[in-house]
Amino acid sequence: MAKAKQIKVTLVKSVIGQKPDNVATVRSLGLKKINSSKIHKDNDAIRGMIANVSHLVKVEEM
Repeated sequence: MAKAKQIKVTLVKSVIGQKPDNVATVRSLGLKKINSSKIHKDNDAIRGMIANVSHLVKVEEM
């Protein structure tokens, strides 16, 4: 069975002063502090969340 693609999401900018929806999206991605990273399965739901906060995060494909 092929291994599912994964992406690493890293918070690179602070959520201070951001809209509450953006803060909630960052938190739901599992990111708390600057430079914290999380590995997620690459699917449409995660890609949609990343698109909403693309100015705050960095994405690497693994």
